[in-house]
Amino acid sequence: MSLDPGPHAGQLRVAAVQATPAYLDRETTLDVVVDHITNAGADGAHLVVFPESFVPGYPDWVWRQKPFSDASWYARFEDQAVEVSGPSLDKVCRAAEAAGVWVALGITERSSSGALYNAVVYINDEGGIAGLHRKLVPTGAERLVWANGQGPMLTVIDIGGVRVGSLICWESYMPLARAALYQKGIDILLVPTWDNSDEWVPTLRHTAKEGQVFVVGVTTYLRGCDVPRDLPGADDIYGGAEDFMSKGNTIIVAPGGEILEGPLTGTAGVVTATLDLDRIAAGRRAFDPTGHYARPDILQLTIHSSTDQRIGRARRV
Repeated sequence: MSLDPGPHAGQLRVAAVQATPAYLDRETTLDVVVDHITNAGADGAHLVVFPESFVPGYPDWVWRQKPFSDASWYARFEDQAVEVSGPSLDKVCRAAEAAGVWVALGITERSSSGALYNAVVYINDEGGIAGLHRKLVPTGAERLVWANGQGPMLTVIDIGGVRVGSLICWESYMPLARAALYQKGIDILLVPTWDNSDEWVPTLRHTAKEGQVFVVGVTTYLRGCDVPRDLPGADDIYGGAEDFMSKGNTIIVAPGGEILEGPLTGTAGVVTATLDLDRIAAGRRAFDPTGHYARPDILQLTIHSSTDQRIGRARRV
């Protein structure tokens, strides 16, 4: 990948993948991931972004079943989760290296203790794991399957001088989480999500203006007919092609809030945009939330060091 030197110089092309996973099937879904990485690389992308818990799929059933009546569903979910330190992601790493792209992949991560985390794993253009962000607090019924984030959180990676961070879904409604990433100097905020609401796009536009950052929101396209029917009670819980679990809401927003591409709804697809990185500095001339428009003599944010993670760096070519 080639970027002009300097944190706010040049362009970066992003591909936001609104795809359908092979639900609760890790290996087949990873094949979908590999195909999209390959295609995005051929299209000139520098960064490919996937939705929340794309592998092995978002646990939508927690919103449709009585709590703790889902033993078989959870067992398959846990079995098909991703062990970041194991071989699960090997083929994704190879695909990223072959395509020469960075990847931000939404996963359900299975830890060594057995706890499951809603996470984004970053893979660099040399095929290495460059970082991990775990969702700080699962939302509502999500707490039946995911633990509060521990260890690597609010991670920022460096892609050729461009600083990238993630907030997963409703983490974006946590003002201090947003402020923490602004304070860490992000240029691009990735927001993998499950939110299909009318309010979601204005949320991302507000964030882009508040932080003077590019925002990439990426959502799954998933219907009831995509749920395996061998799961107990699947026919009672889910309908067919008209039973939308997620219609999608993928969008790319510029600093200041202008929509560059999207939102894409009602179909699978890929939303792409070439980001003009000079727009970041131009926007911050008027409003820099952690610079000249801050008042550290009145307001300060403390970020505890336990949330920090080493920043991965891409090679420049």
